Amino acid sequence: MGVESAFGDSWITTTIDSVLNWGREHSLMPMPFGTACCAIEFMGLVSSEYDISRFGAEIVRFSPRQSDLLMVMGTISYKQAPILKRVYDQMAEPKWVLSMGVCASSGGFYDNYCTVQGIDDLIPVDIYVGGCPPRPEGLIEAILKLQEQRIARQSVLTQPEDAA
Repeated sequence: MGVESAFGDSWITTTIDSVLNWGREHSLMPMPFGTACCAIEFMGLVSSEYDISRFGAEIVRFSPRQSDLLMVMGTISYKQAPILKRVYDQMAEPKWVLSMGVCASSGGFYDNYCTVQGIDDLIPVDIYVGGCPPRPEGLIEAILKLQEQRIARQSVLTQPEDAA
């Protein structure tokens, strides 16, 4: 029984963007950049209880060249800022950034001379997750929103915002 007899004269029409974005949505490779207590919550997120692999983020990568989702967790000091920027620059396009917790998103209660008041001063952020630390359920919701609002609507014909 061949493919022709199984499907008859059926046709499937779609766009290149739809096919590529479907693959990108369901094969995220996150890279954790954890500096504080939010990184502990990330461990819960990848454990068997919450299991983000159900949502297409199964393989955690610790190399920026092999990842497409940078998850920044915790306080970023000005000494760490060039490291974070370099990690982001080493990631291949398309890439997305998730800012996890209030420290990464806005500096948290560390309003002082040595703490970056939000990583969006350094790199573009696609989605923010609030909390100190955020719950795994919030992270799962953020990953789902990233998939449906950013990744699914991307076009292969447009350039990334930060490319110049």
